[in-house]
Amino acid sequence: MKRGKFIFITGGARSGKSSFAEKVASCLSEEVTYIATAEVLDEEMAARVAEHRLRRPPGWRTIEEPRRVAAVLEKVGQKDGVVIIDCLTLLIANLLFPSPTDGDVQECQKEKVLQEIRHLARVASSCRAHVVIVSNELGLGVVPPYPQGRIFRDVTGWSNQIMAREADHAFFLISGMAIDIKALHREPESVLDGRDGAGG
Repeated sequence: MKRGKFIFITGGARSGKSSFAEKVASCLSEEVTYIATAEVLDEEMAARVAEHRLRRPPGWRTIEEPRRVAAVLEKVGQKDGVVIIDCLTLLIANLLFPSPTDGDVQECQKEKVLQEIRHLARVASSCRAHVVIVSNELGLGVVPPYPQGRIFRDVTGWSNQIMAREADHAFFLISGMAIDIKALHREPESVLDGRDGAGG
């Protein structure tokens, strides 16, 4: 079966990730399915969701799915077109904290979430459609003051690594500019033996 491209996009808040993902999708196909993982729990989130909806072309199909994203992708990704998943970070939050009153996250919960992320990456790698997954790079900011925040940051960081490894292309967005980090990546062995061009 023909396989589409798997493109991973990460970056900080308001760095232009979603806009870049939408432009990439528009370049790849006119048939675009948008899987939105946000749960609208307050007015601020409602405003952000509305902003994203206004930016999308009217012909795009939107599916709102906060948790069972891999299962949805398995279905919609088996035909030509593009599937955008926006965003991985909210999916992780929804899986780690199924309800707003959830307290401590147990070690088994973290591993269960990471298993789901690995499964999602495998599905994205095998789809007929092109798949674009958007995430947030949380590890560059202030250390969260509470244990749950640090767990969320860590699980997101590990999940981003999984996605970047599996993806055909990985981009880091900063100030609206995209850097192709997969193209720039070097394995430690190649750096140490000078194959990156820096050595003899």
